[in-house]
Amino acid sequence: MFRDTVKQLLEAGLEERPDLFLIDFKIGEDNAIRVIIDGDNGVLVEDCMFISRAIEHNLDREEQDFSLEVMSTGATTPLTHQRQYTKNIGRILEVKTRDNKIIEAKLAESNEEAIFLEWSAREPKPIGKGKITVKKQAKIAYSDILEAQVKIKF
Repeated sequence: MFRDTVKQLLEAGLEERPDLFLIDFKIGEDNAIRVIIDGDNGVLVEDCMFISRAIEHNLDREEQDFSLEVMSTGATTPLTHQRQYTKNIGRILEVKTRDNKIIEAKLAESNEEAIFLEWSAREPKPIGKGKITVKKQAKIAYSDILEAQVKIKF
């Protein structure tokens, strides 16, 4: 029952802020509530505070003892939600696929079913010696992605 109440409060808070979306929600032992959110335009401390208040201010500590932690995804957190791909269009991703390929490429596009990656590769010339640079593209269905992560370059 406690879990259902917390989930309803969380969903109500997210409905008020359609730019935010849920990445993970858990209630552990001793009613330790952990919420991870992301946003179409990133997440500010104020956004975490908003979601925290939406939950905490509507629960009675006299009735139920709990702890609450609301946080945003980190820069190196794997992408798990389609909206995370959309917000990272134009950035370099490292994608591990079900067939054990690892592709490091620019995220060109994403839709409800798949992502589209672009990169350059050096390949042997069709005729003669040496190599040429060719543009490569790949469409990868979300179901074929084991893990995808934004690559941070300095």
